[in-house]
Amino acid sequence: MSNTTPEAMLVLEDGTTLRGQAFGAPGESFGEMVFNTGMTGYQETLTDPSYCGQIVAMTAPHIGNTGVNDEDPESHRVWVSGYVVREPSRIASSWRARRSLDAELKAQGITGIAVPGTRALTMRLREHGAMRAAVSSVEDDPRRLLERVLASPGMTGADLARIVTTPQPYTVTPPAGVRTRYRVAAVDLGIKAATPRNMAERGMEVRVLPATVTAQDILATDPDGVFFSNGPGDPAAAGYAVAAMRGVLEAGVPLFGICFGSQILSRAVGLDTYKLRYGHRGVNQPVMDLGTGRVYITSHNHGFAAALPPEAALLAGSAQLPEPAGAPEPASAWVHVPPGARQPFGTPFGAAAVTHVNLNDGVVEGIRLLERPAFAVQYHPEAAPGPHDAMDLFDQFATLMDEGKK
Repeated sequence: MSNTTPEAMLVLEDGTTLRGQAFGAPGESFGEMVFNTGMTGYQETLTDPSYCGQIVAMTAPHIGNTGVNDEDPESHRVWVSGYVVREPSRIASSWRARRSLDAELKAQGITGIAVPGTRALTMRLREHGAMRAAVSSVEDDPRRLLERVLASPGMTGADLARIVTTPQPYTVTPPAGVRTRYRVAAVDLGIKAATPRNMAERGMEVRVLPATVTAQDILATDPDGVFFSNGPGDPAAAGYAVAAMRGVLEAGVPLFGICFGSQILSRAVGLDTYKLRYGHRGVNQPVMDLGTGRVYITSHNHGFAAALPPEAALLAGSAQLPEPAGAPEPASAWVHVPPGARQPFGTPFGAAAVTHVNLNDGVVEGIRLLERPAFAVQYHPEAAPGPHDAMDLFDQFATLMDEGKK
């Protein structure tokens, strides 16, 4: 960027201060400082409701190359609180671009900063965890800005699904030529546009409902299946969603959840959730299916996760379990799987099992009820952006609904 560009400042709650050049809207913003490792997909990242309340740093060095178009947003607005990049692209080079990234951030009132130290920032967050922060192009005293950072709310206890959800129900229908085979009630905890679109392409008519709907409201739509979406905030603060999920489970309607919806299912069946040190955000997270040993490269955006059931946690110091019968991988392939993760555990709705784990850190990435038609994963099968490894989860949901009709 030009040397004449106004200066800006990024201050973390531990006092770390980075100075750089302002881009986007002038002003300042506060939020949880996190990083995203995706090499592409910045427009989808900016408009993902799961980033509500967060300042996002991109680890890729050059952002904005292809500008901003009107086809790729995942919602009706930019949701990040602030944006941190190493170097914004000076030009938008794509036939699809309608405006530059800088112009889009200005139009939506999002303050950004370009700093040469995004690598150092990322390492700081990896070592010390996500923390509160502020980006400002109007404050020149880091001590004064730090005082306001320390007075700002954290992510623990934040109920943000209420903020990002749709105010009114709406319906996404299958495209022309695709027969409607299922009716799905989707609870919008921060849903991305690609999710109901992927379901509609598989013959699902998706009725998207506000986050605070009750189980009675959901079941009144007479759905073949119920979906709980991704979203921002602390799942422990979304008791209304947990209560609705329990009502759906009691009714025995096929259920599928992703990301925040997976954490809600975990809490609904009696598991705890906890805050990760720096979260999973990017498009290259390796996740293992514990039933087959297959590893998926997946798209993630979450800062909370489900805890292992207590009986599994008790095995944390024990010897590694043998691999499942028939698994094609040698025992060494299971070294990153937490001991006890493959053992079924009890819930108020019958036995359940952890189905997927993250191979970087052993975090629970999927659970399934064994006696009711319900499952969830912590990652994003709609992959917007990201790899398409997990697209078949929408087909698994369709199969679950087919079985429910028998």
